[in-house]
Amino acid sequence: MSKMLVLDGISSRYERIPMLMKVSLSVNKGEIACVLGANGAGKSTLLKVVLGIVKAENGRVMMAGEDITNLHTNIRVAKGIAVCSAASGTFAKMSVENNLKLGVGKIDGQELQTRLEEIYQCFPVLRERLRQKAGTLSGGERTMLALARALISQPQLLLLDEPSLGLAPIMVEEVYNTIARLKEQQNVTALIVEQNAQKALSVCDYGYILQKGQIVFAGTPEQLRGCDYIKSPVI
Repeated sequence: MSKMLVLDGISSRYERIPMLMKVSLSVNKGEIACVLGANGAGKSTLLKVVLGIVKAENGRVMMAGEDITNLHTNIRVAKGIAVCSAASGTFAKMSVENNLKLGVGKIDGQELQTRLEEIYQCFPVLRERLRQKAGTLSGGERTMLALARALISQPQLLLLDEPSLGLAPIMVEEVYNTIARLKEQQNVTALIVEQNAQKALSVCDYGYILQKGQIVFAGTPEQLRGCDYIKSPVI
């Protein structure tokens, strides 16, 4: 199976503090991988390295067989990387519809309407909130909007930054049910970073455990559930 994303021996630091140390992982095309870890493990840094926001001091970032290690963030996004972050993925003062339209850039006319309709079919709640400002949505609805805004660009690789963060259990369930549905219906290729191990493992094909900037275990969801590193629903 072809690799959509490969991190090969990635190391990075913040000022003098090492954040990632020789991290290697991959995401197969059409599959979902997850990186599990507690606060401070290096999960956010890892996503920033993929996006080019944080520089990799050593190692390579490969996307669809191309070395993108030294490319700027805007070029990586243009090549098909999108990120879903509930904290920064929406514009609070803009309507739901305008948030979605920003996600497709310069596309307009029939193509825009087609993509919007596809999004509304995946996220019916957003159709009901079109004219509503994003800042007035519930936490779960904002996460849905951030996910929809990332997906409407039809990315090759979707990065999900802690989609369960700050949500009530019932909304966590809804968000992950949506991710599972997208995986089945749209063949999404994604990398999820999460603290909520059980929910991430319910949708992923392969997973990694990150501790203090290092991968300490990797395997299938079944292997990860049985390993000593996972002691509770939150690592």
